[in-house]
Amino acid sequence: MQYRNDRHGEPISLLGYGCMRFTKNGNNIDLDKAEKELMQAVRGGVNYFDTAYIYPGSEVAVGEIFERNQCRKDVNIATKLPQYLIKTKGAIEKYFNEQLHRLRTDYIDYYLMHMLTDIGAWNKLKELGIEEWIDQKKKEGKIRNIGFSFHGNTEMFLQILDAYDWDFCQIQYNYMDEHTQAGRKGLEAAAKKGIPVIIMEPLRGGKLVDLLPEQAKKLIAENERGYSAAEWAFRWLWDQPEVTCVLSGMNSSEMVEENMRIASDVKEGALREEDFAMIEKVKEEIQRTLKVGCTGCGYCMPCPKGIDIPAAFRCYNHMYTEKKGDGRHEYLQTVCLQKDFVPVSACVRCGKCERHCPQHLNIREKLQEADGVLLPFYYKIGLKILGKLHLFW
Repeated sequence: MQYRNDRHGEPISLLGYGCMRFTKNGNNIDLDKAEKELMQAVRGGVNYFDTAYIYPGSEVAVGEIFERNQCRKDVNIATKLPQYLIKTKGAIEKYFNEQLHRLRTDYIDYYLMHMLTDIGAWNKLKELGIEEWIDQKKKEGKIRNIGFSFHGNTEMFLQILDAYDWDFCQIQYNYMDEHTQAGRKGLEAAAKKGIPVIIMEPLRGGKLVDLLPEQAKKLIAENERGYSAAEWAFRWLWDQPEVTCVLSGMNSSEMVEENMRIASDVKEGALREEDFAMIEKVKEEIQRTLKVGCTGCGYCMPCPKGIDIPAAFRCYNHMYTEKKGDGRHEYLQTVCLQKDFVPVSACVRCGKCERHCPQHLNIREKLQEADGVLLPFYYKIGLKILGKLHLFW
């Protein structure tokens, strides 16, 4: 494993473990499987583990696993204050103490203001005394580094970056988001200030692997480098010295092993001109087919009507990156046959999802588009027949 330093000279592994996508049994995290994968990463030199208050069961799982294995001092835990839930000064302390309890620790290595999208959110926290609260927690040793995770546009990122003396930040960044969100401009601005940058969504929630168009897959398969789709995405990021750590939501031993191999082998500045040209061709193929830029993060959920928005968009994109029948079959199999299935047509256009979407997608409009193609009339008729015959549920 290779490392790049944080603001205080402490090493952070190039590969970080994103703890939002643990494998689940029903509604619960498969703790034994998660433990096997997390400890495999620890033994391989990964020392940065990212979770958040709102990731269901994640903080509890991380805390229990590290306590079981007595490795708290060997790892850095990053978690996030749900600033969008904060209404009073007392709530800041309440959520923080709850997180310490969940994580079975008395300090957080890297603590983030979760999902700042504009300067107004930070100003609201300032009015509640967040700066004084941070200073006190740092003096007590309960917070070692303070930062923020960001979803928004570049100019707003730059404003937040300049609004406080941050120790680090976390941005969505990948070869498809080079000039959106904080973008390369934001990345370089943070690096210029000496602020380490943690990368989330390096594969756009898996879309840069699982939903690549056939022509893009062909370009990758025929390239002399022999890299997988995921490896191209990771190497593009680690080629840039401004990138401190890249988070991956790993949920298999094979994925952990592969990503650690890449993080141990990669060198900044190693990609050639022809490599960047190949990535540009892949981007062109993706942009030609992608219908919705959804990363599957789930911030739009829960929908008040019960629509599984990320699943609908995943299958909608699948129809155009693969085959229409494949996307419809996936939607039928993974969504429609659930007992609590709610069709996309149930959307009442309340807009709650859009207010929480980090990608600022026009979800209501896109849901309407998806509804027209995901379930053609003969699928709907078939579902009604199956329901009446009780052939599922």
